Amino acid sequence: MSGDANGLAARRLAIFTVDAVVTRGRTLDEAFNEGVTRFELASLAGRDRGFARLIATTTLRHLGSLDRLVGGFLDKPLPSDSGRARFILATAAAQLMHLDTPPHAAISQAVDIARIDHTARRFDKLMNAVLRRVAAEGKAIIGTLDTVPMDLPPWLWSRWVAAYGEETARKIGAASLIEPPLDLSVKTDPATWATTLTGVALPTGSVRVREAGRIEDLPGFADGAWWVQDAAAALPVRLLGDVAGKRVADLCAAPGGKTAQLIAAGAMVTAVDASGKRNERLAANLQRLGMSATVLKADVAEFAGIAENVAAFDAVLLDAPCSATGTIRRHPDLMHTKAATEIARLAERQRGMLAAAIALLKPGARLVYATCSLEPEEGEHVIEAVLEAGAPVDIVPVDAAALGIPAELVTPRGFLRTLPHHAFGADPITVGMDGFFAAALVRRA
Repeated sequence: MSGDANGLAARRLAIFTVDAVVTRGRTLDEAFNEGVTRFELASLAGRDRGFARLIATTTLRHLGSLDRLVGGFLDKPLPSDSGRARFILATAAAQLMHLDTPPHAAISQAVDIARIDHTARRFDKLMNAVLRRVAAEGKAIIGTLDTVPMDLPPWLWSRWVAAYGEETARKIGAASLIEPPLDLSVKTDPATWATTLTGVALPTGSVRVREAGRIEDLPGFADGAWWVQDAAAALPVRLLGDVAGKRVADLCAAPGGKTAQLIAAGAMVTAVDASGKRNERLAANLQRLGMSATVLKADVAEFAGIAENVAAFDAVLLDAPCSATGTIRRHPDLMHTKAATEIARLAERQRGMLAAAIALLKPGARLVYATCSLEPEEGEHVIEAVLEAGAPVDIVPVDAAALGIPAELVTPRGFLRTLPHHAFGADPITVGMDGFFAAALVRRA
């Protein structure tokens, strides 16, 4: 395909992806892969796929303010039968407002895509006129909008304000709407790998890459020297302390980042996940890294119910399924596929999983419970509920200095609570991390 054809295909793929996420609740990866198949784009170059994905993620992050901007140039709202017209306009506006795409490219290709879309072709002239105005006046208008609460789902914004106060909620929201850097966990020698990858070694041992490009092309990928893992996601394993030579159960283990950490630290790991497909991915990741673990398909209750597992492990890690609201900066589709009604159901499940996981601990052994959620119901409240129910465990307060993290990442109760706007140091590149909750517990003798 020519350059123009590639650009058209990439934009068409981005529009399809956004539509599938917003209107059908598909995950970003599901929608993107479906679009590649639908439009027969298997041969589309990596650069063009990357551009398509960048347009899609940018649009999903800013859809609220983009809709407001575009709507201001419409005499009346688009009709309900306008098909993908909304997303054609939004993706073009995203390119103009956030990606610095030349106006002639963003506008002409949006109009061309509308003309080959049977649901949107009658709006081609309208789109041309609206997008020309967006290009000319949009940035001045965007600068006057309160975009953070506008871009977040109302239910999520109100929850964060209630939990953290408006000032912190605004910081969380702003950080969640920024394209994040690439963080890596390395087997050995973070400083050397930071130099090799043109990045920086964080005080916690993770490597943050300044300009990543295609992950598979980075030095060390083929050799299994490192794996992709947000720097905050790498902290819960470290709360287990020294695991060398110990039997460790990694529950809800896939895709395996924490499993790899445990193995690299010398643990004998049993990795447990209820999804066969996710376990296949875990096994493939370990194979690339040259690592091995016992991988089992089971849910936490099943695994904890096997007699030989009761009080059998020196340490347990439970990274529980959650709403994942702390990872929106990496997964902006979550803003469009999650709902407030899920929180209570997830919290009930998490309490049950934690109670089952505690039964796996030897006396004196440590358990770490973690979620990548910013919702207190899935973090602090789960721990307090299990303690109030009489679980035979005590809290082990997090030692910020030992982890190499600022004291503000530790709550008064001794839990780890990272927020997306937190920083690992003074260097601007250390700003930002996934939102995580983690608590360390020890089984009473």
